[in-house]
Amino acid sequence: MPLALLALAVGAFGIGTTEFVMMGLLPDVADDLRISIPAAGHLVSAYALGVVIGAPLLAAVTARMSRRTVLIGLMVLFVLGNALSALAPDYHWLLAARFLSGLPHGAFFGVGAVVATNLVAPERKARSVSLMFLGLTVANIAGVPVATLMGQDLGWRATFLGVSVIGAAAIASLFLLIPGDHTHAPSVGLRGELVALRSLPVWLALGTTVAGFGALFSAYSYVTPMLTDAAGYADASVTLLLALFGVGATIGNLVGGRLSDHSLRGTLFGGLTSMVVVLSLFPLLMGAQWSAALAVTLLGTAAFITGSPLQLMVMEKASACPSLASSANQAAFNLANAGGAWIGGLALAAGFGVTSPALAGAALAVLGLAVAGVAHAVDRRRSPLSGRGRVIATHVPEPAETVHG
Repeated sequence: MPLALLALAVGAFGIGTTEFVMMGLLPDVADDLRISIPAAGHLVSAYALGVVIGAPLLAAVTARMSRRTVLIGLMVLFVLGNALSALAPDYHWLLAARFLSGLPHGAFFGVGAVVATNLVAPERKARSVSLMFLGLTVANIAGVPVATLMGQDLGWRATFLGVSVIGAAAIASLFLLIPGDHTHAPSVGLRGELVALRSLPVWLALGTTVAGFGALFSAYSYVTPMLTDAAGYADASVTLLLALFGVGATIGNLVGGRLSDHSLRGTLFGGLTSMVVVLSLFPLLMGAQWSAALAVTLLGTAAFITGSPLQLMVMEKASACPSLASSANQAAFNLANAGGAWIGGLALAAGFGVTSPALAGAALAVLGLAVAGVAHAVDRRRSPLSGRGRVIATHVPEPAETVHG
């Protein structure tokens, strides 16, 4: 695997850290800015809104630019947003800065996934995407806990300055390691990218992402009360248990990438089925502390097995114009975050019990399987050979996009 993938992973590590660290800093930010916890929670929503808007928008306006230049520019915007967060004089400025920080998130992963697949042989595409996502999953193990402790000891502003430094390191890595002659944008430009989004298979792939990861966030958004109220863990133990989720996500990401290079669709179906099983067992597993820890780890593993195949599925369905569709898939991830949390909250509000969001998530995973099944049927109808094993992209890379390293 080329070293260029390390540069993408560094950027993903910074993005993953800034996305999730705010959850742990909410009390500190609220106290410092003299706002309520619910108001501070809007800072999380502002970031997510930035991702949803920025992913397709930035991918569209940079469609004809060199992808290397786009990635560096996105990280510059990322550094700017986090630096402004650290310097924000009041709540409203911080809200705007968090929105700005979220804008490059989806486009970075979307364009980065395209670059990653162009740097390796066709049989290693999924693994290249999983190695880029490795930075995101490792952020949950190391980046978020360290950044949270930094914010608690040195003040929350220090956390965002630290994330800005990570972003600067990513810029240097991208400049030094990403070969410019392997990242030319396709000649089709914005119009061709938009045409790709008119494809039914692309929308079915995006729908699978929303349902599949909505299943994850339906449960994960409320995992803390499950661990404390159902499993009996102390509040101080939750951070360590969430790190176990990151360990599971890292394992699932690497396994999913390797398996997807052999059978993309089979890995996707297997991952979604695993999520149905794990989430259905959550009420039982939360009955004891050891099994609750196992459940959190298995949830991360099952969910992130599907990450690489979902990303690659969208890209390959978009064929020769993958950048915008790939970025749109990142917007779909964040819609899944918001929608899954909302559906899990409905289950709690209805009085079905503290573990009910997991059962709601299991239902969403079943929906994801159904959408993936429809996509499979559409593929088989369009081409009798397309539904077997790995999905093969119709795009033949330009000479500038041949295997490197």
